Amino acid sequence: MTSISALNYTHKLGLFGNHENKNEQNLLKVSEIKNLLIVQLVKYKNSSVSIENIDIDNLKLKNEPQSVISNKDTRILWNGPYNWFLISIKKDLLKVIYEVFKNTEFAITDLSHSRAIIELEGNDVKEVLKKGCPYNFNIFNKNNCINSTFNGIAFTADMIDVDPYKVRMFSLRSFGESFYHSITDSSLEFGYKAI
Repeated sequence: MTSISALNYTHKLGLFGNHENKNEQNLLKVSEIKNLLIVQLVKYKNSSVSIENIDIDNLKLKNEPQSVISNKDTRILWNGPYNWFLISIKKDLLKVIYEVFKNTEFAITDLSHSRAIIELEGNDVKEVLKKGCPYNFNIFNKNNCINSTFNGIAFTADMIDVDPYKVRMFSLRSFGESFYHSITDSSLEFGYKAI
């Protein structure tokens, strides 16, 4: 059985908004990211395991607000106290996660098919985000993440790079279309290329 992405019928390729007479390299780029492993890891309150001793895909968990640790395949986003999102292109990592994180110490939830993922790239990314989110994006830097709302829709943002800005945004799959339209409507002023 083939899975259908959250934005399969919504994300249309092309140029949109204020793109005329602009170099395509300077336009925002909007894309849907598919086929990622997304796992939520939550340490139980009564767990005595030290997170400093846990290594997953050569990454150590960090219980530091808004922090992201990463390598070329995997990113681990702080989601709350002793709560993380692990995002990876390595689908087989799930088996390793179940071996490393004992179910008596951690709640492990595979969220891979429950999220719509939008990647926004370009110099005006922060300006787009400021239109619908109350967070101060002036202090949002590479390897930072936040949980907030965008025009009333809960989402997680992960700043992947800053030259140019590249942010990956996760919303519940059921709100994916509304979230996508909200992000792209906010991008029209700058012009964007859906890729």
